[in-house]
Amino acid sequence: MVLKPKPTSSKPLFRWPWSKKRKSHLTVDQHPDLDDEEPTEQVDTEESNAAGRIQSAPIGSVQGTLPIVVASNTAIASITGERRLEDPSSRGVSESSTSDPQITQATVTSAEAMSSFLPNASSCVFHSLQINAHQHGLESNSNDPGWERLMQNAAPNALHDSEHRFDPPKCDEDTRVEVTEELMGWVQDRESPQRLLCMTGAAGSGKSALQQTVAEKCSRKGILASTFFFSSTDTTRNTVSAVIPTIAYQLGSNQPVVREAISTAVTKDPLIFKKSLKTQIDKLILPQHHELAALPYAILIDGLDECADEQRQAELLATIDHCLLQNEALPFRVFIASRPEWAIRSALEDTGHLHEKAYHIELSDHYDATGDIRRVLWRRLREIGRRSGDPRARSPSWPSEEDIETLVSNASGQFIYAATVIKFVSERRSWPVDRLRAVITWTPDDRAQPFAALDALYSNIMSAAKEAYEAAHPERDFLLLFKVFRLMQDV
Repeated sequence: MVLKPKPTSSKPLFRWPWSKKRKSHLTVDQHPDLDDEEPTEQVDTEESNAAGRIQSAPIGSVQGTLPIVVASNTAIASITGERRLEDPSSRGVSESSTSDPQITQATVTSAEAMSSFLPNASSCVFHSLQINAHQHGLESNSNDPGWERLMQNAAPNALHDSEHRFDPPKCDEDTRVEVTEELMGWVQDRESPQRLLCMTGAAGSGKSALQQTVAEKCSRKGILASTFFFSSTDTTRNTVSAVIPTIAYQLGSNQPVVREAISTAVTKDPLIFKKSLKTQIDKLILPQHHELAALPYAILIDGLDECADEQRQAELLATIDHCLLQNEALPFRVFIASRPEWAIRSALEDTGHLHEKAYHIELSDHYDATGDIRRVLWRRLREIGRRSGDPRARSPSWPSEEDIETLVSNASGQFIYAATVIKFVSERRSWPVDRLRAVITWTPDDRAQPFAALDALYSNIMSAAKEAYEAAHPERDFLLLFKVFRLMQDV
């Protein structure tokens, strides 16, 4: 089918949705008057080639978002919303080299994508149109199948600057100064024989905040090679299977030569990500040691204990030991943070394989966070008071010194307690003075248990949430909904 030239008209191509609709009695070979035309969307780029420039792109009935790529890179359009596809015979395509342009059938990467893209269409012909239905959190390149496969197995949510970790926990400016300086000193001391740092601490001791702070400092200094933040509630980053692809992606993003080599290795072995972690490092990272020597060198892994399988945790530690620590040609310094669970605890004990190779920081034993917790509570609660519409919270006497000391005592050196209090008090639809008073009254009488105050805080926050929710929705069961929510997170 040869497309007829588009009639010239001074009228604009775009028409509002309330404009007259196209006449339904017209056949494929008939052309509607411009006055009755359906809205079209202008598609154009500054680049053009011998195939010509597409003047307008008729839009079809589309649900969701699908990228559309013209094969010769003439134009790229992203189509969203619900629209209608006009018959291609009612549109003209200018050709720079021939008066009888050839029309080729569209190439679609997925039959399912085509059926959802044009659910009721028939006899549709496109000029060199390719529809790519693949969507991924990382940058895609359909001309590089190896890199594409790598991205499909990586976990973008695990990056330190991922949008899914927006506003991650990190240390306040004048807190955890001593431990942060020790961590950064170790990272930058490339002459130190111990190239692995393991930081262990109880839940809520501030490990993730320290990791995030160190990651951002390393990034600003240009020495951050890669990060991976585990999360037990995120299925894309609660297993070690995504660790090596994610690290390889970040290394390749820093150096085109490394990227090409990694892509080639994946293309040669498409099942590489179904093999052991050691095999993945041996094939994807070790062969690039010459190029990697001049690149950023800090690798940060947070929350190893949140990996679902303890045996896989142990496998990752053994792989790091065998492939990275024992290979002097690689420049990496690896910083791992975790609760002292079985895998890392057994590796670091006197008979463990990492005992002599790792620099070990135990947060609970070496650093007293009491002073930092006090400073954080003062600063954050005063900020909440200044932003509040409650005149009581704006008073210079709020919070009182007695309130702060009660909270510091309840925290028992755990930042998670202070962070939870701050989040609870900062709820915008409530009065901060009343909420802080409630928290103070939740102080347990018996503090013999190490986390008694934290348990009481969580229990009372849940009870308050349950009462407020069921008062607004008496027909609903808060605890049932909460259980469903937790089950959905575990899926």
